[in-house]
Order: sequence, then structure tokens, then C-alpha cells
Amino acid sequence: MGDILDEAWAVVQCKECPWYKACVMPMRFTAEDIRRQMEASTPGSVPLQMDANLQNLLGSMATAAQNSLLEGCPVFIERLRANAKLAQRIKELMHNWGKEEKPPGT
Repeated sequence: MGDILDEAWAVVQCKECPWYKACVMPMRFTAEDIRRQMEASTPGSVPLQMDANLQNLLGSMATAAQNSLLEGCPVFIERLRANAKLAQRIKELMHNWGKEEKPPGT
């Protein structure tokens, strides 16, 4: 009986989630966002002078972070942490993306 209640709770929890049907999305931020965060982390300091090298560095950092970080629904994250097989299935699905859609002989 506990399994049925757990499954029902998971469905209700997911449908009530503000992330419903948008469980993950790439994080979006810019070099300006990183600069503001750096200034905020050192209160009382002089604002950063943005020369071309620093601007390029912050731009590269923002691009690299966007390519490796995701913002995720807490329900989805908890399910991934609780079920290693689910995470493995998603990984396999991504590795085989598009292969199953090709017609035979192409």
C-alpha cells in the first residue's frame, strides 16, 4: 500500500510544482551578472574597472558556466538523487539521441 501512496504523492507533488513540465533549463547569466556578484561578495570594495581583458575573462566564464550548469526543479533533482537507475536511463537516452529516429539503411 505504501508504494501506491508514494507514487500518488510523487504525481501530486510534481503537478503542484511551479516547474511543472519544465524540470530543467540552462542557467542564463552574463558577464555583467558575474561582475555584479564579484562586487557584492566584497562589500566596501571599489567597483571593478572593466578593461578588455577582464571583460573577455568574465565573458568566457559566463559561457563556460552556461554550458555546464542547469537549474532544476527540486522534485526532479530529488528523484535523480534517489534513483540511480533513472539517472542512468536519462544518460543512455541522451547518448543515443537521434539514433532511433533514423530509418534503417541510412
